[in-house]
Amino acid sequence: MYDVIIIGAGVSGAAAARELSRYKGRICVLEKEEDVCCGTSKANSAIVHAGYDAPEGSLMAKLNVEGNRMMAELSRELDFPFRPCGSFVVCLDREMLPDLQALYERGVRNGVPGLEIITDKERIREMEPNLSDQTEAVLYAPTAGIVCPFLLNIAMAENACTNGVEFRFNTTVTGFTRTEEGWLVHTNKGDVETRTVVNAAGVYADELHNMVCEEKIHITPRRGDYCLLDKSAGAHVNRTIFALPGKYGKGVLVSPTVHGNLIVGPTAIDIGDKEATATTREGLDQVIQKAGMNVKDLPMRQVITSFAGLRAHEDGHEFIIRELPGAPGFVDCAGIESPGLTSSPAIGKMVAEIVEGILHLPENPDFNGVRKGILDPDTLSKEERAALIKENPAYGNIICRCEMVTEGEILDAIHRPLGARSLDGVKRRTRAGMGRCQAGFCTPRTMELLHRELGIPMTEITKSGGESRLLVGTSKDTLGKEDA
Repeated sequence: MYDVIIIGAGVSGAAAARELSRYKGRICVLEKEEDVCCGTSKANSAIVHAGYDAPEGSLMAKLNVEGNRMMAELSRELDFPFRPCGSFVVCLDREMLPDLQALYERGVRNGVPGLEIITDKERIREMEPNLSDQTEAVLYAPTAGIVCPFLLNIAMAENACTNGVEFRFNTTVTGFTRTEEGWLVHTNKGDVETRTVVNAAGVYADELHNMVCEEKIHITPRRGDYCLLDKSAGAHVNRTIFALPGKYGKGVLVSPTVHGNLIVGPTAIDIGDKEATATTREGLDQVIQKAGMNVKDLPMRQVITSFAGLRAHEDGHEFIIRELPGAPGFVDCAGIESPGLTSSPAIGKMVAEIVEGILHLPENPDFNGVRKGILDPDTLSKEERAALIKENPAYGNIICRCEMVTEGEILDAIHRPLGARSLDGVKRRTRAGMGRCQAGFCTPRTMELLHRELGIPMTEITKSGGESRLLVGTSKDTLGKEDA
């Protein structure tokens, strides 16, 4: 019997797990994929929104602003990259200035600090030299920022794990049965009993909700296509650049990343398939067409990869975080689309407060909210790095030449709490494979390390779990069959 079962190991589920680990109880996270951060949380804009966009009075607006305020301190506690670089909303037409003003006023009512409308074109040009020459004004939000979404998610999950939360991967929830003490959760790996359930299943949260509640909800997967540019383009803008919706279209954002790249996107295309994360020609054409609307001279020939993610768009366009009527002990954390990444620390806090109000769990006196991330040798001085390599030669062996990731970092990624078990698991934790060659050179060497450290046969190592194996056999095996 668990006290809490959390379904989903994205940012919302991981944040809830970390906050609930502040209490003494048996807590378990069930995740259908092979690792944390395998859904919406791994494929998004990586933006920490200021909070001016969400409707006034909405839960989205409240948790956006609260999550934004929490992010800097959380990044220090959990050791993940976060940079409060600020953002611009660009107005290209004087007739649209009232819309920019309305956005400003909404942000003020939402409690966003430091908002400013700038109409001085010389000042705008000094702050962002590559903005469109047609720029009339910008809404400046200094509290906006950028974050590494993978490491935010992983950091919260690791910290929850070290504080006693259990994680079960490759475990798909198939149904629920109400019991006297709570819920029997049916999965592809057997039944699990719990006093409470937290439904943080992303695009599948509506299906789980509808199994237990008469008041139905509906989530549409909304695909967003992105282009990621090489680090040589990373300084093209200093802040996240948003378009002001208007007669020029919605546009796409252009933003630096915390790792020095430039990201452009997303589209917003509603689809029916909750697993359709492949990019499309239509989506990428939209990104390329709209990319230069607010930022000039974008070096789109520096694109090194493209990707798509799915947002969990609920019909009411609002976060649903509550204990369900008629389903005691079943807590929804559904409809978590943008600004879900920004809001995740506040979402986790709110979910934990709801669950604690149901269970009245005692505080965990051994809770430790600090987590140390994987050591990046590039942050060391030459003397410190030399000493590190002398102590542990693995840190002198470069595996990924594009991102300069060492064997020591990959070994840490494999052996730390909730360690990597796939190529993508290593990539999300260390960036090995995220550079210009997109894993063309480092894949075999990373596979060798996974094989050596985990004892996994090379033919069983996957890109991202499931059937995504890269090798099907050896050449000698093939030759033997042909000779036979």
